Amino acid sequence: MSRLRQLRPRRWLGQAAFLVFLLSVPAWAPNRFWINVASQALIFAIFAMSLDLLIGYAGMPSFGHAAFYAAGAYGGALWALHLSSALLPLLAVGLMAGASLALVGALALRARGIYFLMLTLAFAQVVWSVLSNNQLANVLGGDIGLISVPRPVLPFAADVSLFRPANFYFLTLTVAIIVYLALAAVVASPFGHTLEGIRENEGRMESLGYPTFRYRLAAFIIAGALAGLAGMLGGSFNFSATPATAFWTTSGLAMIAVIMGGSRSLVGPAAGAIVVVLLQLGLSSLPARGLAERWQLLLGVVFIAFVLFLPGGLYGLLRRRAA
Repeated sequence: MSRLRQLRPRRWLGQAAFLVFLLSVPAWAPNRFWINVASQALIFAIFAMSLDLLIGYAGMPSFGHAAFYAAGAYGGALWALHLSSALLPLLAVGLMAGASLALVGALALRARGIYFLMLTLAFAQVVWSVLSNNQLANVLGGDIGLISVPRPVLPFAADVSLFRPANFYFLTLTVAIIVYLALAAVVASPFGHTLEGIRENEGRMESLGYPTFRYRLAAFIIAGALAGLAGMLGGSFNFSATPATAFWTTSGLAMIAVIMGGSRSLVGPAAGAIVVVLLQLGLSSLPARGLAERWQLLLGVVFIAFVLFLPGGLYGLLRRRAA
């Protein structure tokens, strides 16, 4: 117990230092390009933290999480293009789009283990095929997707343009902090402890009277809603919503971020997402001929190295160092 009390202040200090680092990015970033990279990393961090609720706490590895991200991107894009670009309604649309699609995909919860994984993968591919269907191009844009999506407009501060990279970065940072605090409250609550019990031994939790399916469904919907929120921000950042966001590789990158950062920590997946974005950028811009086109292969090698030598991820390494 005394060791835990010693570790908690160190953990809080580490998280505070990480927050100060994120707040200072626009001050020392060399140009607008790197501020945009930081915004992209924060959006992916929100996506990875939502997936960590399923993988790390509920024990439900999903390859269909990209479908909820795409739902938020398309929902926000359609709302901004045809109705309003006000920020608060767009955030709500992203959440509701992800949650509603998660409710549809909850049929996969009837399965367990590898069967659940494959059902979520199939669900995401169905969503991808619908979005890329050219017969729906007049609504969803077909292969091209929805383009020229406007950036949100801040309430009571319409003169603050989110087209400026620094302003959009602070918006994504604010949303990321809110998502982290909300997820931290969820996993520390009795609901979160019940999810961990279901992950460890679902049969025993059922024998104790817990409606395990309802708990897993609630976690699935919460994770889907937050993934939709990340998708809405991603669509605003890229000025577009494309079918590629629903492809299974998007879920795979998020899963890599969770494992590299360390599941069951929230901070770990966020840090892992930042590492994955930076690796993707660095490996895809290598000067060596032929290597830039094979950045996925190089990222796979880095991922294998993490699994072999850092099975607990970056956060697990820091915890061992602190201990």
